Amino acid sequence: MTMPTPPQLESAFTQVAAALDKLEGRKVDLLKEPWDAVEKGVIKLLGGPFNPQVMEHQVVALGLATAFARRLNADHQAFWFPSREAAEGASLGFPEALIMLSPFGAVLEALATARLARLDDVAKDIRGSLAQVKFGAGGLGGAPQRLHPEDYMRLFDPGFVQVVALDSQKAAQTWTTPPERLAIDVRDAIGRAQKLPADLKKQMESQLLTALQRMEPGKPLISQVQRAPRVCEVIGLLFGSATSTGSAPEEFWMDVVIPLLFIGAPETFPTLDGQELEAAKQGIDPMLLFLDVVPYQFKAPEDEGLLGAFPGSTLGLPHEGFGSVTNLRLIKVGTEAIKDAIAKFDERQARAALAKFAEHVKKQTGEVKLQGTDEAKQMYDAAMVLLADLKRVVESGKTVCVRRLTEAEAASEPALSLVRQALSAPRIILAT
Repeated sequence: MTMPTPPQLESAFTQVAAALDKLEGRKVDLLKEPWDAVEKGVIKLLGGPFNPQVMEHQVVALGLATAFARRLNADHQAFWFPSREAAEGASLGFPEALIMLSPFGAVLEALATARLARLDDVAKDIRGSLAQVKFGAGGLGGAPQRLHPEDYMRLFDPGFVQVVALDSQKAAQTWTTPPERLAIDVRDAIGRAQKLPADLKKQMESQLLTALQRMEPGKPLISQVQRAPRVCEVIGLLFGSATSTGSAPEEFWMDVVIPLLFIGAPETFPTLDGQELEAAKQGIDPMLLFLDVVPYQFKAPEDEGLLGAFPGSTLGLPHEGFGSVTNLRLIKVGTEAIKDAIAKFDERQARAALAKFAEHVKKQTGEVKLQGTDEAKQMYDAAMVLLADLKRVVESGKTVCVRRLTEAEAASEPALSLVRQALSAPRIILAT
């Protein structure tokens, strides 16, 4: 299958290939030559020991990572999929088994030990894993379901965001508790979650309890954060969340939700001209124009920060123990930049302002058949729900955190919320 290469990786590959050809005085085939042979030219290109902090060395690593990915594509139909946690912005997936690989990470390790042939060992491990799937019990007698980039994105790319009101005291107590004690409470809560279907109870037990059982007993959960940062985040949220917003793609927060918050409910609107007027005449939905042309009524952070709402200077750790985590998904934020906008947010006023703007557009364009109205209405309705949620979170008085999660994790939130309710509910014992 064809494998589109992310632009930054394609550029690095082109640069490295051209540089190696020039140094060696011949065409170096990065896709077929043994890694030992390639390494001779790479040593000259680096001009010394590999240093990942040097920009030129990073480009070399990216170029080699692209070559390694193309080899795996030729052998196993591997493909790139966007991954925000990967240093190169994408990771490699395989259609026949759920295997995720960072070619850049593999190359960094190989260059750090001055042995590019280590990439052959990585490829051998992948080949073995794929063979187990193909010839294992589940792979005989029927073709396994093939995986696609969308499947990997749903499982591994933390492209969704929710905002959480965290009870810091409860969360801290959870993070300083040994995993085996937490497992007892989680198992009990799953059993008491009456609205949780039996099949989901088994799934929750498999996911949560197994994760806790793999941790070292007797030691606080937070002391093992480097070993399992996602487990620490999820368990802390399970016990410590007071309330939260729904989950939505990060782009939706940045392009729709937060702009609607800062625009507020204005009384007057700018006159359309140029491209905006032409777009209105072509039938673009007024909501999309509203986002594009109406100025903010509230001041947005100058540095934009996280989601365009939380300045970088206000970002912090939910607990000091997370300081060693490189790809932290749970980030403490300050809400001062959105405090005024949140305090004045009123859904009825916001909807009335949008309706007034629609009339404003109609006066300038006349009767126009609108396009994409259903999609725009769904977007606006979803944004209003998220803003109402955000108002509740910010005004809760609790610590506010932004949480990044995958689409699969977002889909499991309703089930987790039932377990969370059971954890916080009183345990009533009836005596007869």
